[in-house]
Amino acid sequence: MALHMKWRLLPILLLLSSPVYANNFSYNYFEFRMGSSPQSLGAEYSLALTDNFHAVAHLDSQFDHDGDLAAGIGFNGPVNDFIDIYGQALAHYVDYPKNRNEGSEALLELNVGLKLWIAENLETEVRVGTIDDHSIFNAGVRFHSTDQLSVGAGFVNNGIWGPQLELNVRAIF
Repeated sequence: MALHMKWRLLPILLLLSSPVYANNFSYNYFEFRMGSSPQSLGAEYSLALTDNFHAVAHLDSQFDHDGDLAAGIGFNGPVNDFIDIYGQALAHYVDYPKNRNEGSEALLELNVGLKLWIAENLETEVRVGTIDDHSIFNAGVRFHSTDQLSVGAGFVNNGIWGPQLELNVRAIF
């Protein structure tokens, strides 16, 4: 009987003895970004609430009497020493440009992504998801010039404006 109990505890002990990794990326940042085709400007704020839970909010606009305001929560965690997995649930309030005659609406976004260190100061990121009945895809690279500042570039499709090339600057705190 005692031997049988030991075999039941073995998977639990193996799970508890596996290495524990800390997050490889900071989820405390303020970002300023510019997109092209259509031209847009935006800002994003993320705050780690616990080791594996963060809050995020962003505002983007084409400056055509429009805006995309979103806020929500996310999870984040390490896969290994070089990769983090993360995801977010965001509530959007979208005010479309006046020339589209679409007014405004509230939407829900769900996404999941991976961040990967490809060199000492260079990370890459890919994210997929959905907002309403539109898909989301983001892929990019980020160069960390210091521990507090990074610059990035990528291809984004936020599900609202279509595909864009994006440049961003991120202050990490």
